[in-house]
Amino acid sequence: MSIDFGREICGTLAAAETREWLVTNGIGGYAAGTITGLLTRRYHGLLIAALKPPQQRTLLVTKLDESVRYGKEFYSLSTNRWVGGFVCSNGYHHIERFFLEGTVPVWRFACGDALLEKRVWMQQGANTTYVQYHLQRAAQPLTLTLNAMVNYRDYHSDTQGNNWHMSVDSIGKGVCISAYPEATPFYLLCRGAKATPMHNWYYDYELAVERDRGLNDREDHLHAATFEATLHPGESVTFIASTDATPNLDGETALRAQHAHEQRLLDRWKIDQGKQTDGAPTWIRHLVLAADQFIVNRSQPNNPNGKTIVAGYPWFGDWGRDTMISLPGLTLTTGRPEIARSIIQTYALHIDQGMLPNRFPDVGETPEYNTVDATLWYFLAIQSYYNATDDRDLLHDIFPALAEIIDWHCRGTRYHIHLDPADGLLYAGEAGAQLTWMDSKVGDWVVTPRIGKPVEINALWYNALRIMAKFARQIGRPYREYDAMADRVLARFSRFWNESEGYCYDVLDSPDGTEAALRPNQIFAVSLPESPLTTAQQKSVVDACSRSLLTSYGLRSLSPSHPSYQGHYGGSQLQRDGAYHQGTAWGWLMGAFAIAHLRVYNNPAKAREFLEPMANHLTNHGVGSLSEIFDGDAPMTPRGCFAQAWTVAEVLRAWFAIGQV
Repeated sequence: MSIDFGREICGTLAAAETREWLVTNGIGGYAAGTITGLLTRRYHGLLIAALKPPQQRTLLVTKLDESVRYGKEFYSLSTNRWVGGFVCSNGYHHIERFFLEGTVPVWRFACGDALLEKRVWMQQGANTTYVQYHLQRAAQPLTLTLNAMVNYRDYHSDTQGNNWHMSVDSIGKGVCISAYPEATPFYLLCRGAKATPMHNWYYDYELAVERDRGLNDREDHLHAATFEATLHPGESVTFIASTDATPNLDGETALRAQHAHEQRLLDRWKIDQGKQTDGAPTWIRHLVLAADQFIVNRSQPNNPNGKTIVAGYPWFGDWGRDTMISLPGLTLTTGRPEIARSIIQTYALHIDQGMLPNRFPDVGETPEYNTVDATLWYFLAIQSYYNATDDRDLLHDIFPALAEIIDWHCRGTRYHIHLDPADGLLYAGEAGAQLTWMDSKVGDWVVTPRIGKPVEINALWYNALRIMAKFARQIGRPYREYDAMADRVLARFSRFWNESEGYCYDVLDSPDGTEAALRPNQIFAVSLPESPLTTAQQKSVVDACSRSLLTSYGLRSLSPSHPSYQGHYGGSQLQRDGAYHQGTAWGWLMGAFAIAHLRVYNNPAKAREFLEPMANHLTNHGVGSLSEIFDGDAPMTPRGCFAQAWTVAEVLRAWFAIGQV
């Protein structure tokens, strides 16, 4: 399966504007937009730079409005929607084809008998975006005009121009733009084109997706410069937007560098996975490349080459929970264990009171530690790395930190996280805090507080203890205490079993008693390496999830039979967050479900069937990637981030893990 659309998609606005492309630079910056070129989000732009990698993402260059003069004819290739829903310059009508070349989006515009090809990519390790135009076919020269629309704002914000004056200065081959004296200057350059500085605000772009999300749906952008170039058949011209005053202006060599980068990724994957790659479908290859888009640099004083994982595009940063869940699929499945090692070491530097940070804020240096599960997933990530590499040096280095984590959890740390001496299970939570992955909160309202002993937290705790005992044996440290603690969890995990329903309680010992709602969290008690459930209980859990929670793209977060179930995700922030974990289906859970199904039924072909609908989803929403969430009700419309790390990671991990059976 290739990602390749013709006029049947590109020429239909409703279909094309819901399909979004993404390119990234490995330091937290990115470019994204719709196939049509229409802005629908505040997060769309040609250069959203990470000014303090991987943080401080700032929209610098919004878009290029292209037009063509060919013979006596004029063709506008741009598409814009203005407040009130008025669409002007239906440039999408000229898109004959859109496809991905690796992760590089490619458009082919038909202007009479001329065929103009456009590519967008970013330089790895730099806040630099390339937009190349190649005249593939023509009977005569063609004149291309580019109107560059710019901005300067945090990527979560929006801009009302109000005659804001930016400095736009002519320089060799382009212009330099300074939004205000303290702002980072950026550059618009194009060798082979005439550049003319401009300063015209375009007001009231309508952002349809932001309106649907209950947010401000209008924004202004500055027309800062116009570039004009004449192309003869077979010629190319490359527009460059960068925070670097002297980027590489040779579009051909820059494009070859990007293709070489992606080929190296595929080569590493093929070497690591061996014969499994021979029969891997094309959509899996797409995911291998998509995996790289989430891996970014996070330099630390003690680890200047540190790495982390961006949780999702277009709006998430790096989150501890998402990073640890995603690490095996994004790095180890793709043959990049050195990245996994770097991430493990990066997060080790931030362990505090036995906890990993949940989030590194976009602004500021103090991480947030409001999570109970990120730290437990850390053990699984390290075990996956060790199983793949047998790296005892890292094990020796990190074991004291892991032992300290266990100790803090036993005696108690933040948010009342502690080992209950009565049953050996892990308790977590306090009023006003949301500590598990079901963490939506609006103001003071915690939608699913789950205070007490959540089922997946204790499945993770059990696995962490078994992992510690194994690690201790490997490096000659005392291990019996960890095994004894794990044995006690195993003995008391039976408290989670709801015999009358045939599945696990979601939370024990909450302030309101036992939570019996059917939720997907129990699937981890089956899918994790060490299951605390009996064989019969494992099968019953998988069957219950299959009957009530399974969708084509993941597991629902709540059974449709529950009175709080919400099958549609949308509306204001209050409405969206209220539905986030109350029925919305989550793509990342499909990996755990497929592996749990394999454990119970030992049918690899059937287990892989559950992953196959994701192949078709690659052509929808974020083309070439997988979405964060989906409506719980059919047709399971994709929502949230159009490219989500743990969805990509878990589908990749499960697909290859199943193939090894």
